Amino acid sequence: MTSIPADTPPSPAPDPVRRRVDDEALARCAEEPIAVPGAVQPHGALLAVSEPGLEVVVASANAAQVLGTDPAGRTLAELLVPAELDRLRAALAADLSEADPLRVAPGGAELDLVLSRSGDLLVTEWEPVAGAGQAGAAWHRRLPTVLQRLSAPTSLEGLTGVLAREVRALTGFDRVMVYRFDAEWNGEVVAEDRRPDLEPFLGLHYPASDIPAQARALYATNWMRLIPDATYTPVPLEPPLVPGTGRPLDLSGAMLRSVSPVHLEYLANMGVTASMSVSLIDRGRLWGLIACHSYSGPHRPSYADRTAAEFLGRTASLLLHTTVAAGDRDAAVGVTRREADLVGAIGRSPRTPAAALVDGEVTALDLLPAAGAAVRLDGRLHLLGRTPPAERVAAVVPAVLRAGGVTDALGRDVPGAADLAADASGVLAVEVGGARGDFLAWFRPETPREVSWGGDPRTSKVVAGRLSPRRSFARWTETVRGTSRPWHEHEVAAARALATHLGEAVLARAGEDDRLSAALQRTLLLEELPKVPGVALGARYRPSEADVVGGDWYDLVPLPSGRLAIVLGDVAGHGLSAAAVTAQLRHALRASLLRDEGPAAALTELNRLVGALLPGEMATAVVAQLDPATGELALANAGHLPAVHAGDGGARLVTDGRGPALGLLDDADYGQTALRLDAGDRLLLYSDGLVERRGRPLPEGLEVVREAVAAGAGTPQDVVDAVVATLDPPGTDDVTVVGLARV
Repeated sequence: MTSIPADTPPSPAPDPVRRRVDDEALARCAEEPIAVPGAVQPHGALLAVSEPGLEVVVASANAAQVLGTDPAGRTLAELLVPAELDRLRAALAADLSEADPLRVAPGGAELDLVLSRSGDLLVTEWEPVAGAGQAGAAWHRRLPTVLQRLSAPTSLEGLTGVLAREVRALTGFDRVMVYRFDAEWNGEVVAEDRRPDLEPFLGLHYPASDIPAQARALYATNWMRLIPDATYTPVPLEPPLVPGTGRPLDLSGAMLRSVSPVHLEYLANMGVTASMSVSLIDRGRLWGLIACHSYSGPHRPSYADRTAAEFLGRTASLLLHTTVAAGDRDAAVGVTRREADLVGAIGRSPRTPAAALVDGEVTALDLLPAAGAAVRLDGRLHLLGRTPPAERVAAVVPAVLRAGGVTDALGRDVPGAADLAADASGVLAVEVGGARGDFLAWFRPETPREVSWGGDPRTSKVVAGRLSPRRSFARWTETVRGTSRPWHEHEVAAARALATHLGEAVLARAGEDDRLSAALQRTLLLEELPKVPGVALGARYRPSEADVVGGDWYDLVPLPSGRLAIVLGDVAGHGLSAAAVTAQLRHALRASLLRDEGPAAALTELNRLVGALLPGEMATAVVAQLDPATGELALANAGHLPAVHAGDGGARLVTDGRGPALGLLDDADYGQTALRLDAGDRLLLYSDGLVERRGRPLPEGLEVVREAVAAGAGTPQDVVDAVVATLDPPGTDDVTVVGLARV
């Protein structure tokens, strides 16, 4: 395993450096059983005893020497005097995590007895009082003043500086550092107090491999770790396996737990003879460490002084979040003010939110410190400032969203995006609810910077199948590229809040549009079919289950000549805009049909109107004009699906008389085909929602319609209902079907 430097700091190590370390050795390191080393450090003794009998089950090999009496085969009741035993039983009846060490003297010499549990066993650790360094009562009387100094700073630099000075004054180590972890568990020394003749470590970075994941897990649960003599020889536990379990004793919570040999080698390479660390935990997550080093020989602070140091670490941990937040407060206030401005602009123009974010006095780019921004709403992408090309934005932002939405190293987190570093090493992206694929994104360019490491991290080697720590910790500097200034929590929160407000506005607008368009479309549908002598009619309209109004419409227009025009059309698109276009086309086509010049002439005129007054819109339509007296029928088709003519026991698709969709060409002359509708014949018109299916070719769907019409019997309404039931169209689109027959 690599080291657990109670003093070695971590921060961003570049990928190429980390990848040069042997992966297999790192894996073996991560699997090393550091929680069950089978040994303890020699500055104290360990006894694991049963409860409630307190019989000794496992003992460290030095127990007799430390306790002054051999504990083998005995109980704690035999090792302690009655008063000591009473205090022990009182501690066991309470919360062990709150128990102070018991001062006992089983062999005459005073020991601090510390209690914890491991599985079903009570772990007792016995540490001699003699030989421990003492800060003395003077420092402890200063504790209120020290706490006041800790809480006074309004910056992280101030807080950690006080913490390093006071922990060193308390514990007497030659060097005390505070270092914090970054998002990848590299570390940086952010504060230091040292003996004047020592080389400064302030500002140095250390790779994540210096403190492997399992060691960090222990730091997150055990606040304190002490190695009084880094040259110690481990003391084995006897027996090595807990009787009756076949497993080694778990020492995760033991202060005497022996550490990895690799860590001891790491300390030796640094010239460290003793070390101590105190965890810094911010809201449940390991934030960093207070790392203490001695270079002048073994050093063991007293238990009381270590407890005081841990108390300072716990207090500083509680202050971390508010102190860091205080440093960001001014920037956060500015971001919040701009967020409020943008939300207000969206509220004032709910129908055009994109314009509010892109063209307003305050734009989306102004929300956060960034070089560029992207706004994608209603499927349209708007770019502000310095961004990657539109096609790259459309590809990169969804990838960032899938990876969590925030990165300050795009080239590392999104494959194939390293070439965008100059514009977008940092990306903050948030989804906008209410429209699939819409988003807001901000971009930051790379900020090349020099990083000084505590030794060249590439010099770690694999020796005899395990990772061997580097030997030199001399300052080693490199230029790191491909990363941007990191995104702060308040910036991420503001981006997400704006996206939430925007999503609510989009949903509210969509809901209002749906209500308006549904009301408009209802005005386009006939409440009842007209009574036309000699003609039987049937119709069925089924709206989309998604409650998104489409562009389907149908119409029956009695003409001055006595003939009847039957229309079925479909405008491209959905929602309010499609419904509005549908209304215009329906009324314009009615006016053209009433001239009674035939369906082809009516569609030709309607196409000219679309080109002149509705550029960019497109629709399909089929018009049939029937003479009820003779059965003569003229049919013209503008890009619509073919009608079905059933008679003489069969049915066929009417593919003649077809022309381009309305709006596709500025000037198109439509033709028409002539049919005869004999008594009993049926004609069926329908929209694409009846036949189109994902994964099924359209010709297959048309053949199913033809067969269903051929098999239909009864009135036109019966045939219409039977066809809809047979095809059972999905509810993803509007379905409109109109049938007619001569009677």
